[in-house]
Amino acid sequence: MELGLAHLLDSRSAAHVEESRALNAAVQAAGDQPHADLSTPEGLRRARSQLSTRPPSPRAVERIARFDEREVPVRIITPEQGQARAAYLQIHGGGFYMDSAARSDTRNAVLADAVGIAVVSVDYRLAPEHPWPAAPNDCETAALWLVEQAEGSFGTSHLLIGGASAGANLAAATLLRLRDQGKVQQFAGAVLQFGAFDLSGQSPSGRIYTDEWFIQAYAGHVADRTNPDISPLYGDLRGLPPVLLVVGALDILLEDSLAMAGRLSASGNEVDLRVYPESPHAFTSFQTGMATAAINGIEEWLAGRIVER
Repeated sequence: MELGLAHLLDSRSAAHVEESRALNAAVQAAGDQPHADLSTPEGLRRARSQLSTRPPSPRAVERIARFDEREVPVRIITPEQGQARAAYLQIHGGGFYMDSAARSDTRNAVLADAVGIAVVSVDYRLAPEHPWPAAPNDCETAALWLVEQAEGSFGTSHLLIGGASAGANLAAATLLRLRDQGKVQQFAGAVLQFGAFDLSGQSPSGRIYTDEWFIQAYAGHVADRTNPDISPLYGDLRGLPPVLLVVGALDILLEDSLAMAGRLSASGNEVDLRVYPESPHAFTSFQTGMATAAINGIEEWLAGRIVER
């Protein structure tokens, strides 16, 4: 297992750390904002409506990904210049209960152009209206569609996958499903950003957030949440593509990423773990130098995976 901390210890890091500390202090000084009661339909609607507005990109093409008798909406953004070198299956975060593929358009367009890849974002069904296994079923459908259609749709059979927070959980679960079907070989790499990998609360890392509402909304009906389709930390992790794990040192899910990195490495996989100082959950969505450094690192890592193929 490679520890990617060297990326953070160069002469530019001091400025990033101080900027991040200042942002953290400002957020703390602002105090906690009142939270909607997610257990009520009205509160859930309010929480979803409070997401920051991100206009959809006119470059995004909406399609329906179909495999066998299942289908799921996806949004596709291709590079502005040249043919796609690979196709990247992107799975958004949001605690399994909010967010959408469209809100990732801006980031996905930047990623498509920076790496020269087609980005396919999955609009999976959300809890609590659609609890597990709806979301991983949708992600699997998109992945199998991509395995089958990437060559014809994008002119490449090289595939990548990634997700953030809940999306990282779903990306890992999708890889396990594909591996079990013998269809993971086309995937050259996976980027898992600050993922929640143990929804059972059985591990030391999972116990840190075991009381969070989203766990009950997504998998509260499941008696044993150590099922790897829910908590990938407990899966047989052998035979997966190289993985880049990105997480902030102040993230409540830091321990989950550390545990997942250890299990992936012990299972014989190539793992690059990068822990960014003074960075909270979802830090790559902030307008900071630290976020830029992490995003640039992700883009470089993905580009390297395509070259190696």
